[in-house]
Amino acid sequence: MSKTATKSPPAPSTSTATSPRRTGHPKRPNGKTLSAFITERFDEFSRSQKEVARYIVDHLDEAAFQTAEELARRASTSSSTVVRFSQALGFEGYPELQQAAIEEYRNRAPEFNGNGGGQLFDFDHSEFEASLAADHANLEETVRSLTRERVEACVSALAGAQRVMVVGMDQLAFFASYLRHLLALLDIRAEVVASPRQDAITRLSRVDEDTLVICFSAGKAHPIVIRAMKLARHRRARTIAVTDATLSEVGEHADLTLYYSSNSPSFTRSNAALLAIVQALAYGVYDRDRGAYKDRIRAFKLK
Repeated sequence: MSKTATKSPPAPSTSTATSPRRTGHPKRPNGKTLSAFITERFDEFSRSQKEVARYIVDHLDEAAFQTAEELARRASTSSSTVVRFSQALGFEGYPELQQAAIEEYRNRAPEFNGNGGGQLFDFDHSEFEASLAADHANLEETVRSLTRERVEACVSALAGAQRVMVVGMDQLAFFASYLRHLLALLDIRAEVVASPRQDAITRLSRVDEDTLVICFSAGKAHPIVIRAMKLARHRRARTIAVTDATLSEVGEHADLTLYYSSNSPSFTRSNAALLAIVQALAYGVYDRDRGAYKDRIRAFKLK
């Protein structure tokens, strides 16, 4: 069992009235893991601290071995915020929080860390191999996070939508456009909001109760993505969030949420699992009525 995350009350002492000296990192109540304790206290944190919390919960293996500066860059915040977040949890500083992350990571079941079938490579990892191994683990973790009921609900919403609006900013613009392309092959018309230009924002004004809004998010959600979700809720549109943060602000406003893992040893997030989800959603729609789509797909000379 991993050690705990806030300071426990001083043990009663009959020999001294002074506070006991802290050694190591403080203990969390009831033996909670660091991730569980952060999730439990999430609403108490400041806005910037929530960015750190989201990143640690979903990227524990990276947080366990990154410096405060590296973690801050990945979480789109400052190293001082990372230190203050550590202290808000009851740690003396970031090294103590990092130790708790290391202990949780080491105590997880091997299959949870993506090693259930043994190492993907039997020799020392090069950077290339480490990246492929991370993608392999991300796909496994993504599959474990999804339920059949949630996936079916997303496919049904997509197949039955009268109008589809896909929102993805920055690097996620590609995935928004790719989903539109796949849906077009199935004769489902979708619009894309992929930039802050006025013409793109104007498309959001067409959202109504017959629209399905699908938003892609990685890390800290883009303001336009949040705006799209809030507008969709206000206008009673159905919404799907596809995000790599289990505590995502986008997910808070969505009817349905699909989580994907994006851990990466590289300078950018892994998008392997996200690409798999996009293709799986389109395939799910196709599979609902193969007969209706068969001739159209053949006409495009696919497969």
